[in-house]
Amino acid sequence: MTGRSLRLRRLRRVGTEGQGGKPAEARGGKPRRRGTQPKVVALGGGMGLSASLAALRRITGDLTAVVTVADDGGSSGRLRDELGVLPPGDLRKALAALCGDDDWGQTWARVIQHRFQSQGELHEHAVGNLLIVALWEQLGDHVQALDLVGKLLGAQGRVLPMSAVPLELQALVKGHDPERPEGIETVRGQANVALTTGEVQSVHLVPHDPPAVPEAVAAVLDADWVVLGPGSWFSSVIPHLLVPDLLDALTETKARRVLSLNLAPQPGETEGFSPQRHLEVLGRHAPKLALDVVLADEAAVPDRDLLTEAAQRFGAAVELAPVARPDGTPRHDPELLAAAYDRIFRMHGRIGPWR
Repeated sequence: MTGRSLRLRRLRRVGTEGQGGKPAEARGGKPRRRGTQPKVVALGGGMGLSASLAALRRITGDLTAVVTVADDGGSSGRLRDELGVLPPGDLRKALAALCGDDDWGQTWARVIQHRFQSQGELHEHAVGNLLIVALWEQLGDHVQALDLVGKLLGAQGRVLPMSAVPLELQALVKGHDPERPEGIETVRGQANVALTTGEVQSVHLVPHDPPAVPEAVAAVLDADWVVLGPGSWFSSVIPHLLVPDLLDALTETKARRVLSLNLAPQPGETEGFSPQRHLEVLGRHAPKLALDVVLADEAAVPDRDLLTEAAQRFGAAVELAPVARPDGTPRHDPELLAAAYDRIFRMHGRIGPWR
């Protein structure tokens, strides 16, 4: 057994022990009825991950979100700078997306997303950010605190940070300076990378070898399906592949892996990108990563053959499905995306024990 495999086994054991043997409902999720539903792990951040979670909670109660922790803007950035904590914003958004559709769930979703409007220091702080950080300080444990918030909200799943240390995202950008269109400069900070001018060549994290949260590694290794994307490609999706233990878990897991593509290029970091270009840059950052399915909206794919060719380099099949909201905005419809995921889980590869 390799040293890498031994390390993953240790992280898996620590991550499982960290749950304290508690049932899913005690960790903020629904109890799992054996043999009835898949274990699903969704990786990402921001609104893309929220869209995926809002869909996935409709088809499984055994759901874990693994969230990037490189945000440095807005309320999260201010709390990070002042208190030295993980940025809570994307974690908060994931918890809100996991709230149920009943009065309790929707009320709490609105409460934690509420932002104060004032002339003072509370201006634009989100209630959920303050609640999460307060529990981190009270309990001294990131995972335990997030589980407790999930239980309070009645969240239909679990939310975990991908790393227990705040991370800085840095990008090498070609043409960031309009006067030097061929020059390559380093752009620092997730907020800046997301809105950068020029062409992002690659991204990396500081520190370069961040520790993964053991519970996140354990969740990926124990999953039936892992979902990556949609979301800001360089600032929310790819960062998970830059945490070595998490990438090793994604490589070694027996779970099936589905990549969910965005509905449109993002102004700034992926402006002008084709669907297959998204796959190409993913492969540059994680050349050993294998996928089983690439999910895309048919209306967002101008050339299916090129996308199929790019997906085959990962060993993946392409699934095209209508997943966009009917109002024409580049946002995923939770019901349509849920139907697409459900069909993929049932029809591709190994049929899981929940069927």
